This record gives sequence, structure tokens and C-alpha cells, in this order.
Amino acid sequence: MGGAADGIGDILTGGIVAREVDRGGVASGEAGHDPHEGPGGACLNCGATRSGPFCQQCGQSGHIHRNMMGLVHDILHGVFHFEGKFWNTLPMLALHPGDLTRRYVHGERARFVTPMAMFLFSVFLLFAAVNRLAMPDVSGAAAGMAKAKVEMGRAAKQSADNLARLEKQRADALAADPKANTTDIDKKIKAEQADMQAMTNVAARLPGKIQADTGKGLLHGDDAEWHSDIPWLDRQIRGVNENSALYAYKLKMASYKYSWALIPISMPFIWLMFFWRRDVGMYDHAIFAIHSLSFMTLLAVGLIALHIVGIPSAWLWLAWLIVPPVHMYKHLKHAYRLGRFGATWRTFTLLTMTTITCSLFFVFLLWLEAE
Repeated sequence: MGGAADGIGDILTGGIVAREVDRGGVASGEAGHDPHEGPGGACLNCGATRSGPFCQQCGQSGHIHRNMMGLVHDILHGVFHFEGKFWNTLPMLALHPGDLTRRYVHGERARFVTPMAMFLFSVFLLFAAVNRLAMPDVSGAAAGMAKAKVEMGRAAKQSADNLARLEKQRADALAADPKANTTDIDKKIKAEQADMQAMTNVAARLPGKIQADTGKGLLHGDDAEWHSDIPWLDRQIRGVNENSALYAYKLKMASYKYSWALIPISMPFIWLMFFWRRDVGMYDHAIFAIHSLSFMTLLAVGLIALHIVGIPSAWLWLAWLIVPPVHMYKHLKHAYRLGRFGATWRTFTLLTMTTITCSLFFVFLLWLEAE
């Protein structure tokens, strides 16, 4: 009986080992041992013989798993590996941005999140934060605006009818007696014309168009709209007039989608501040721009979060006015190894250039939406 039991045990053990081999797991019969692991094993990705736990040709680990616990391990490792780099990068980005940029440019990169990854991550957070803001309930406002348009149209039609009736009365009175006194009718006509002009001025400031059924286009037409000599800009203006809420939403989505355009737009302005220096190039300026934009984006996310939890807006605006210039100064001073004077005048220049850059980015978005 003992021999039979041992034989059955050997068969079961052999089956388990065989199944592990089929799954690419344990191949030698020893639990937890894989001949592909350790120095000298063959890389399962490129076939090279490894001299350590990782392949020196393609970088793949010798440890391979195909089970759910291994998948959970990959997820946790990926998350915390990124967080490890993130928490190495974020404090330096906030407190020592110049050192971060200089160290990354000069090759110290493995311990930091790449600039573009940080930038895209910050843009994602900004998108989430902006959408998290409590948006006003515009349904009631939209209904009220629609009702106001209807009432305005009715009032305009009634005023036009009254004006036509008064003008007819004046004409009839003069036809009957050319010397008739029409002073009262003239006053009423002027008062009606003043009311119509007032309604026209109000209608010009309301979003959308108001068409009064007067046959004369009193509150409708090209005269109530502002026009430029640029066709694509006129199309944008019409889009705002027709549906300002939809247009704002499309513009917001485009700003997230094309946020990367801020980098090439910013680079020439940064280059102008250092065009005579031969020790820095466009790559250095690009990394500087990406790090700076990432910090400003994360700062906006942080201020939005503080607004959501109830911090007074006055303090948030104060922080928005103070923190960016201070950060720019430190970033410039240490990234480019500047003196106090050089960092100071470049900070004020960069603030001005930031306004120009944002304006150009906004025009770029308008142009994209017009295409």
C-alpha cells in the first residue's frame, strides 16, 4: 500500500510540475524556482544570456509570472514606482525648480518623472479639478433668457405697431389740415422711437439674436453684431452669439487637447532672454518651459482644491499673484545660474511674455475652432 501511495504521489507531483512548465512557471520541480531567473539565464524576450536579474540587451526582468497575484503585484509596483519618482520630483519642482531642471538637463534622469509625463499629468489633474468645480445651474438662467427674448420681441413688435399708427395719425392730420398742430403726436412719436432704440441697445447685449416680427429687422440684423475684417474671427463671433455655452465648452476641451502647444509657443520668448549664451540651447529652454508650465498647472489645481474646501477667494488670489513670480525667479536663477539682477529682470520679462504666450495660445485655439 505504501508503494502504491508513493507511486500515486509521484504521478500527481509530476502532473503539477508539467502544468507549471506549460504555464511558463516552475520548470525544475522545485517550488518557486525558474531556470530563467538569476545570472546566466536566457532572456525570454530577446534570447540573450543575462548576466544579472535583468537583461542587458532589452532590460526585461528575468522574473516572469502568469497568475493573478503577479498581476496585482505589477499594478501595485507600477503605481508606487511612479509615486516614488513623483515624490522625488514634486518637492523639487515646487521648492527647487532650477536645480531640478539643471540636473535633468545634465543627465540625472532615472530618479525623476520625465518633464512631459509631469506636464501631461498636471494637465489631467487640472481637467479633473475644473470639472469638479461646482458649476452654476444655467438651466433657469437659460429659460429666463429665452423668456426675455420672447418678451423683448413682443414689446418690439408692439412698439413698431404704435409707431406706425402714430405716423399714420400725423400724416392723416396733415392731409386734412396742412397747418394742423401735431406737437402732441410728434412727442409720442419721439417717445416711441426712444423706446425702440433702448430695446435695440439691450438686444445687442443679449446672447443670440432676437427677431422681432416687424418686417424691418429692428432687433435683428448685421447692425446689432460686431464684425471684424477677418473671416475666421467673424465665424467665431457668430458661434459665441448663437450658443455661448456650447462654444465655451468646445474651447475648454480644445485647450486641454492642445495644451502642449504652450511649449513651442513659449520657447522662442525664453530663447530671446539668453540668445547670446552658448552654454544653453533650445533643449534646455524646452525643459525649463515644461517644468514651469507643470508647476503653474499644479498650482492652479491646488488653488482650485482649496477653493472647493472653502478657503476664502481673497487668499487664493493673493497666492496666485505672489507664488508664480517667486517661483519664476528661483527657477531662472538656479536653472541658468544667474545673479540676482539677471534673474530679477528676466522674471519681469517672463511675466510679460507669459501674457503674450497665453494670448497667442488663445488665438491659436480660436483659429483651430474656426477650421
